[in-house]
Amino acid sequence: MALAIETVDLCRRFGERLVVDRIHLQVPERSVYGFLGRNGAGKTTTIKLLLGLLRPDAGRALVCGIDVVQDRRLAARKIGALLDTLGLYGHLSGRENLDLTRRLLGLPRTEIERVLEITEMTRHAARPVSHYSLGMRQRLGLARALLGSPEVLLLDEPGNGLDPEGIGELRVFLKSLPERTGATVLVSSHQLGEIEQTCTHVGILADGRLVCQGRLQELKAGFDSEILIGTPSPAAAEALLRKHGIAVETRGDGLLAHLPAGALGQQMAAMINHSLWQAGIEVHALVPRQPSLESLFRAIGSMPAHEHPLASS
Repeated sequence: MALAIETVDLCRRFGERLVVDRIHLQVPERSVYGFLGRNGAGKTTTIKLLLGLLRPDAGRALVCGIDVVQDRRLAARKIGALLDTLGLYGHLSGRENLDLTRRLLGLPRTEIERVLEITEMTRHAARPVSHYSLGMRQRLGLARALLGSPEVLLLDEPGNGLDPEGIGELRVFLKSLPERTGATVLVSSHQLGEIEQTCTHVGILADGRLVCQGRLQELKAGFDSEILIGTPSPAAAEALLRKHGIAVETRGDGLLAHLPAGALGQQMAAMINHSLWQAGIEVHALVPRQPSLESLFRAIGSMPAHEHPLASS
């Protein structure tokens, strides 16, 4: 697996507090990687370490195989970033804002039109940024991050303050970026529902430590799941399943059975189906349900990193 971003034992202190604690981040090329954690978990500090805005106290940060500390300038050319503070000039037009960054990077003027087209901001580019909505400002910030065709995009809370329509548009845009531009995207966000719909991979920080990371579907598969049982005889079905030692609860006009992770859960689901059929209890639906990212996040956040079943080494 080729990695666009990798950190090795990455650490950063502020005074006595260890904010980033031996993080081993592994972000595959052309993935959309959701970087999650509660406020103060260390997400923004990690992003600043990847950008070279902070120096690590220990460990290494690599972007496209380049050590950010040893060759900051070369690494910076591989990265586009959108931090929480956009730093746009309201009295200038969108195109003029982009031109300032273009000149600093020594890029041709054609870059401006390219990124405006990608972010669908061409028709708004002549307007002063002070007249932009928040969603338009975010799009312009993304356009600026795309100047120079960076191989890696680091986006810190890009959906902050957006309305539902703007968040939906951002989701579609981020999902399309690897295919449209070849870039790898690391996005930090509190909006778990959006991350679940947007990202291929997820990493979760707790108290400065990376407690798990990997493909989202594989992480979900490592946690207990559920199966919704639709039956006109929920009381009889519940009594039977409890006799078999299955945790079950009434849910509407059916039942919700809690299953262990992995192959054991699949075997138990088959056993539920067979037992109900053998007992003559009518079943009109068996619907497996994986845990949501929100429930996974809550479960991970409630346990120490070393106890987590998918703890990052």
